[in-house]
Amino acid sequence: MNNRLLLLFMLPALCFGQQPYYNGIDLSLTGQDMYLELQSIISNYNSNFNYGDVRDTVLITDEDTENSSNVLLIYGYDDTGSCTTDRTRDKDDFGGTSCEYNREHVFSRSNANPTMGSVNNASTGIGADPHNLRPSDQQMNGNRDNKKFATGSGDAGNVGSGNWYPGDEWKGDVARMMMYMYTRYGDRCLPSLNGAGTTQSGNDMLQIYLQWNADDMVNDYEDQRNPYLENVYGNRNPFIDNPYLATIIWGGPVAEDRWGLASVSENDLSNVVIFPIPSSETIWVQSNSSFPLEAYVIYDLSGRIISEATLDASEAIDISSLNKGLYLLEVGNTDKKITKKIIVN
Repeated sequence: MNNRLLLLFMLPALCFGQQPYYNGIDLSLTGQDMYLELQSIISNYNSNFNYGDVRDTVLITDEDTENSSNVLLIYGYDDTGSCTTDRTRDKDDFGGTSCEYNREHVFSRSNANPTMGSVNNASTGIGADPHNLRPSDQQMNGNRDNKKFATGSGDAGNVGSGNWYPGDEWKGDVARMMMYMYTRYGDRCLPSLNGAGTTQSGNDMLQIYLQWNADDMVNDYEDQRNPYLENVYGNRNPFIDNPYLATIIWGGPVAEDRWGLASVSENDLSNVVIFPIPSSETIWVQSNSSFPLEAYVIYDLSGRIISEATLDASEAIDISSLNKGLYLLEVGNTDKKITKKIIVN
């Protein structure tokens, strides 16, 4: 979802604590070695968990963080029009008729190879994996069917020649779910089986998933899934806990590094100078660090991109159009990024 959970006391480098679940893995690994390391830990799960259990699980993992009586519906975007496009729904409205929600296999059952087969409430295994299941309006679920995910913009819907765009709000969630499924089940859930587009050079990950993972960062709603699923299902989605793991394994656009694995040094941090703070017109960025500054992005505190452009080693940034308040300025290059607070007065 397109919001960023920002804890200001953790700035200037945005880092979240590594969860104890990962204490046994070697975080110095990269590429296929890291992929296999994560695969080994998430392959341990509660084999008794069934598809029927998902019915109760989503009431917690997919609870609307703004209204605890509702669940959030994947692909949804508008609660004011047709119920098919609803973004939220009362938790009690579960079923298979109009204006009810059901359980969407985001990696479609029929797209896996071999397929996941049919499911019922007693089914266990891949078809009951809660990391791949989200509440969805039953008609929206039917509209998506088993269409492959593909590039698009705006709200969820059909794109291209029989493909599906999950919507701007949901594309990051979808990408991290597809990364989990490929890591958990290997070639049975190859990214290209459930998505369209070009694969990243040297591996099987789709470039659109890497881009979506970087563009649409984790928020508090997505964060609430892993703690509960670790308790009832026995594993977590690593790419929610740290989207940067995808960058380490498959490359592509640099995703949010919530554990500080990019190893930005204290020297790097101290040698990036931003002034004057506060300012109402212009701020300057100067760097004497060992890595070049190639671009900047300004975020508001919800994670929305306000401004972005290329950046020279010493250059002014016009902030005169910004409203008064606190923002986050991210500067860096494709390998490293530093985030610092700025104040517009």
